[in-house]
Amino acid sequence: MALITSKEMFKKAYEGKYAIGAFNVNNMEIIQGIVEAAQKEKSPLILQVSAGARKYARPAYLKKLVEAAIDDTGLDVVLHLDHGEDFEICKQCIDDGFTSVMIDGSKHPFEKNIELTKKVVDYAHERGVVVEAELGKLAGIEDDVNVSLKDATFTDPDEAVEFVERTGVDSLAIAIGTSHGAYKFKGEPMLDFARLEKISNLLPNYPLVLHGASTVIPEFVEACNSFGGNIPGAKGVPEDMLSRAAKLGICKINIDTDLRLAMTAAIRKYLVENPAVFDPRKYLGEGRDAIRKMVEHKIKSVLRSSSRL
Repeated sequence: MALITSKEMFKKAYEGKYAIGAFNVNNMEIIQGIVEAAQKEKSPLILQVSAGARKYARPAYLKKLVEAAIDDTGLDVVLHLDHGEDFEICKQCIDDGFTSVMIDGSKHPFEKNIELTKKVVDYAHERGVVVEAELGKLAGIEDDVNVSLKDATFTDPDEAVEFVERTGVDSLAIAIGTSHGAYKFKGEPMLDFARLEKISNLLPNYPLVLHGASTVIPEFVEACNSFGGNIPGAKGVPEDMLSRAAKLGICKINIDTDLRLAMTAAIRKYLVENPAVFDPRKYLGEGRDAIRKMVEHKIKSVLRSSSRL
């Protein structure tokens, strides 16, 4: 099997009213846990690399680890750049063999965002690579992305149509109330489904993307804190809301924070219960198992992408 683009994957997801999980990867154990779950559940898969992951693990290592995962499992995988901040990083990832890139021009004015996105789209499409862009600003923090609540803005449906038409971008990340990182609501979690439905109706058969979709499962936050952590409590996006979003045109849901929490909780628990252990294979293996279980749960109960291959 091989590295592929998301074109056919998104087409099937839109028609089937389910979503594809785009899981952020940082090291070997995270990649192994994710692909083992996708293989077991027969689910399409996107592995995505952030700017922070590229700095930490270095691009060549991550690319080879993903290729090893494909050889090991026989899965087709989309390798995606998450939140590329400029043309140069998108170009580098395209030249390095990524099959999908995100250019995040959401911090720029509308016209500048269009200009930047179009430049990336033109370069990518000439090389058979697909492009995701973002319109609207999500609050929260994720690696190099840091947007305050006061600067967050929801996606305007009419602007979304104009943006897609003028850039030719393949998918669009929209802002409807989610937030990067451990999502903190002042009240009950709310997503603007009316806005999502309007955008989807104005862009029929077009794949939309949801960032900042952390569920922040309480048991993992509690486990982290029980074994020496100090992670503040937070309310995440309820899983039924994510499933509902998939039925309204969301074809890709990004998952990162929940993976970090699951892995960290498992490693902290193991080290507290086994203080004499200093073999990293032992505690990293626990983390890998936690990743696998988390991804299996997401695929079956949230994304509903199980048995879609």
